[in-house]
Order: sequence, then structure tokens, then C-alpha cells
Amino acid sequence: MLPQPTAPSSGPRSSGPAAAGPVRDAWTGVRFLGRGFGMWVTSPRLMLLGAIPALLVGIVYLAGIVILIVNLDGIVVWATPFATGWAEPLLVSTRVAAALVFVIVAALFAVYTFTAVTLVVGDPFYERIWREVETRLGDAPAEVKQSLLGAVGRGIIDGIRLLVPAVGVGILLLACGFIPLVGPLAVAVVGALFGGWLLVVELTGFAFDARGFSLNERRRALRSRRAVALGFGAASYLVFLVPFAAIVAMPSAVAGAAMLSRDTVDRLALPATD
Repeated sequence: MLPQPTAPSSGPRSSGPAAAGPVRDAWTGVRFLGRGFGMWVTSPRLMLLGAIPALLVGIVYLAGIVILIVNLDGIVVWATPFATGWAEPLLVSTRVAAALVFVIVAALFAVYTFTAVTLVVGDPFYERIWREVETRLGDAPAEVKQSLLGAVGRGIIDGIRLLVPAVGVGILLLACGFIPLVGPLAVAVVGALFGGWLLVVELTGFAFDARGFSLNERRRALRSRRAVALGFGAASYLVFLVPFAAIVAMPSAVAGAAMLSRDTVDRLALPATD
């Protein structure tokens, strides 16, 4: 589908095609997240409301993290039976690498599922944050009347469609993590990029859904600005990894994603130039 032309937003933009590059575009994505944090200054009450669902869900996830840490040694021993008879230096290094990989992959699933669950729990609050951003930018999309059951059903289906590739990539990352020397580092980098992509697709749902975009169309729109989307998503992912930071970052990421979505839709609506 082609979006209807809208007034260009005032979000961060590159100075032109010639000047734009992957690094510059990625930094533009990071700046969108920074502008989302700026909403704490301009709309503190609204952002505080958005932090409440993140706090409630975060308490549950914190318990899960504690359980993982307590049982990590046993999990690693169970997953590396082939190393039992190895010499101690090699055995220790293999199991330390395995522990790192398990933690990285667990972080990928924790960040994504935390975001998805928090958006469902705090849907009314985050929709208000998104609507506030759209109103400030002007020419906000009309409110679409949708039943609660329909909205929840669509959210669950989209969540499953996003989670399936995450499971596949998680298994692949676990396998790659055992590559000597470079395995854990490669897993950390790929995990941050893939986790960032999952986040940006999830967080931009409000804006694209309101404009009638399907999940596939949302992905295509974001791929048209891949470096910007990855910059925003990876920055959000890394912030969410900091203990308790996700509580403050969650409403900020929703606001920043609204700005990124609006900027992307505006650019798609511009006529093509040679």
C-alpha cells in the first residue's frame, strides 16, 4: 500500500542522499531515541504513567533473571557434556564461553518479550504517548475504532509472527557461540542487531497500524531506512539491558518510535526524484 502524503515531520534527518551513510543514518536512529527521552521533560506525567506497566512487568522479569543466574552453572554443565573429560583450562574456557552465550541469548529473548508483554499490559498508556507525539507533529491519523478482542487478537498474532524468527535465530546463535575465540563476540553483535530490529518493528506498531499498514508492510517501510531503524532499535536494546533502565526507557522508546515512524511515513509519501 502507498501512504497518503502528509506534512513532513520535524524529526532528525540527514542532509541529503550524498551525505547520508550507514553510520550517519544509524546515529539518526539513536537521536530519535534521545528525543523520546526528551518527552520526560515536556510531558513528565504522561511518561510516568508509561513507566508503571514497565515497572510491574520488570519485577516479574527480575525474578526470572535471578532464577537464571542461580541455575546458570547447572545449565552450562548440562549443555556441555562433551567437555567433561577435557583438561581443566580448556574445560573452564569452554564453559565460560557457553555461559556468556546463554546469557546473551537469554537477554535477547528477555528484552523482546519484555517489550511485547509491556506493550500489551500498558496499551492504553502507550497509545496515549504515541497519540501525543502525533498531535505535536501535526496531521495525526484519525482514531480507528477497534474492538478490544480484535486488537488483542491482532497483537497476539503479530507477536507470534515476530517471535518465530527470534526462536530460530536464538538457536543459531547458541550454536555459533561455541566457535572458538570469536563465537561469544559474534553472538553479542548479532544479538544486539537482531534484537534491535525486533524492537523497532514491535515499537512502531501504533503508528503503522493506525495508517492501515500490515506487519509485512511495516517491515518493508522500516527496511527502506534500515540503518536508521537499526540504530534506533539497537540503542533501545542496549538501554533495556541496563538494570531498571528499561522502566524509564520503555515510554521513551515508544515516543521515539512514534517520531521514527512518522518520519518514515512522511518520506515514503514524498514523490520519487531522479
